[in-house]
This record gives sequence, C-alpha cells and structure tokens, in this order.
Amino acid sequence: MFAERTRWEMEPNRLTRALAAQRAAGVAVLDLAESNPTKCGFDYDSAAILRALSNPAALTYHPDPRGLLVAREAVAKYYAARAVQISCDDIFLTASTSEAYTYALRLLCDPGDSILIPTPSYPLFDYLAGIQDVELARYRLFYDHGWQIDFHGLQSAITDRTRAIVVVHPNNPTGHYTKPEEMRKLSEICAAHHLALIADEVFFDFTLLSKPAVELPVQSFAAESPALTLVLNGLSKSCGLPQMKVAWMCVGGPDELRRRAVDRLEVIADTYLSLGTPAQLAVPTLLEGRHAFQNQVRARVSNNLGELDSQLAGAKSCTRLEIEGGWTVVLRVPATRSDEDLALALVEQKGVYVHPGHFYDFPGDGYLVASLIVPDKDFGAGVERLLALIEAS
Repeated sequence: MFAERTRWEMEPNRLTRALAAQRAAGVAVLDLAESNPTKCGFDYDSAAILRALSNPAALTYHPDPRGLLVAREAVAKYYAARAVQISCDDIFLTASTSEAYTYALRLLCDPGDSILIPTPSYPLFDYLAGIQDVELARYRLFYDHGWQIDFHGLQSAITDRTRAIVVVHPNNPTGHYTKPEEMRKLSEICAAHHLALIADEVFFDFTLLSKPAVELPVQSFAAESPALTLVLNGLSKSCGLPQMKVAWMCVGGPDELRRRAVDRLEVIADTYLSLGTPAQLAVPTLLEGRHAFQNQVRARVSNNLGELDSQLAGAKSCTRLEIEGGWTVVLRVPATRSDEDLALALVEQKGVYVHPGHFYDFPGDGYLVASLIVPDKDFGAGVERLLALIEAS
C-alpha cells in the first residue's frame, strides 16, 4: 500500500528508548543536545513580537508565490547589511529551510538524480532527498588543524547524474566555515560541471567572538558566483524563532541561469503558497530584533566553551575539535566502544544526554556532539558528569 520511499525504520533507537525510560522514572536528565533556542532560557522581546503578529493587514489575503514584498525587502536588507545586493525578485520565502530544500530538489532533480552532501553533516538530508526520490553521494570533510574540504574526493564523486553540491556554511555539527578560496573552488567546479550550488547558511551569523576577524569568512554564498547558487536561511536560527516558520531561498548566479531558475521556482512556490500572512508581515520586525538574540547566543556559546576548555584541561582522555561558528561542539573521546554505547552509558549511569557521532555520519567511533546553547549551569554540570564517566573507563 505504501511507497517504498517511506520504508523507514520506525522503531525508536536504543538511545531514544533509554532517554524516555529515564524521564519516565523521574530522573532529571541534563540534555546537552538541546538545540531549540526557545527552550534554553534566552530573553525575547515578547511585546514587540506579539505586536508584529497582530498586524490588521493580516486579515486580507494577497497570495504571492515569492512571498509578500514587505518580507522580501526585509530579507534583502539583511543581506545589504553584509554588503551583498540581492533583488527582491530573486528571493523566495518558504515555511522552513526543509521546504526550501524541497523546492531546490524539485527544481534540479529527476528521480534517480543525485546531489553531493558533506560528511560529517546534519542527518536530515537523507530524509529530504529520499522523499524526493533523489540519491545522495557524499564528499568528505577532514580534520587537520581545522576542517577542510576533500576536493579530490568531491570531484571524484561527480557523475552524469549529479545535479548539485550542498555546502553548509558554517557546517553543523563541525562549526567550520567554508573559506573564501574553498568558496571560489566550489563555484568553479559547479560551473564547469553544470551543477547548482546549494548553500545552507542557517548558522551564518554565529561566528565565535574569540576568533580574530581576519580568520573568519566575511562572505555569504549569496555574493556573485559563476554557478547557479541557491542560498538558504531563515528565522529559526538567525532570530531564534523556529516556531514562526519563516525561511527563504536566494537565487544567484549568471543572469540567464538565474532567470530560468526563478521562472521555474515561481511555479513550484505557487503550487504550495505555504506561508501564513501574519508571519510574513512580521518579518521586518523579527529580523530587526535579531541582534539582541544573537548577542545572547554568542555570550552563551563563549561561556560554555570556556567552561568546557577549563574542564578538559584536567582530562586525559577527551578533547574538543576546533570550531569557528554555530552552536555545537564535537568532542573527541576514546574509541574503546561505539559512540552509541558511550552515549547510552551516559544517559543510564550519569543522567546526561549527548548525540553520538554516527548521528552526523562521522567516519568512525570516538565522537560525541553537544549543544553550546544549553544554559550555563546545566552545561557545566553535564560536562563534569560526562568527563567523570569517560575518565573512569
């Protein structure tokens, strides 16, 4: 009865079952994987947000495939603040970056075509591609005094069915930005092979304050490119408002390619018309208020990194990998057991929940992934328990 593409493993994994059992037993688990900003104790200007959502203009419906102009103008202003000029006609609003990925895959791929995604990276790609009958191929990110793209492996993975290369900028969970030279090389490879470049920039604003500005990328993939480029972002991370369900796609690249892509995307978007009017009308206010939220996140991330480094200084068996942005951190731990077994032991023996590395397609065991936006007190206590178990192993 059901499509083969929906043949997913429906049973909860061991770690999910163990976490549920601990909570059912009344154990207060310290969740070091929490990445929902609305659950992490940040202050929001509630009055301003609610006023923005109470616009009387929301009582009238004016459907626009690209999204309401007032919202697209606010997105264009967001990029103009970074010295990137984007026409409102090249911006499409979506209900989420997941929906923006859907638009991109429907635009670029026929069933059986493939896209290249980075590894390690976020596990949602498997579902997004599978639902669209698109195959995934992977290119490696390797760690050598920081994360880098394996360009030889990337180019070797391109076939006649490849339609796009996905880059996450900065990557989740590794926290590394694509460097300007890597950006240039990716664009040139895409142009030479007639591929699109899909750039996921949802964590783009969250550079680490401890890094000298000269070491950080200052350029979005929304800047000029020789390849058709689809840049994804939204309010979920930039403003800490995932519940607003507002994201966007910016279309860039050579004029002719961009025009043809925009024409087709307009039909795709017109088929869905997914965004609610109140949220669209609120976009200018919500984006304007992003700075207060982002400052809180940077302070939280900086404090938690400092606490982590302080505790790691006394540890013998655990280190962390370098990060440049975003709000996750990768811990390197002894590979004496599987990452899932270690994460399971942490839940059952220490009441601490972290993600095992295999959730993000790390190449082997020995990795745990934690969120850096967890409230400071919980983060410090959780790291202490985590290290106690690892050091005792």
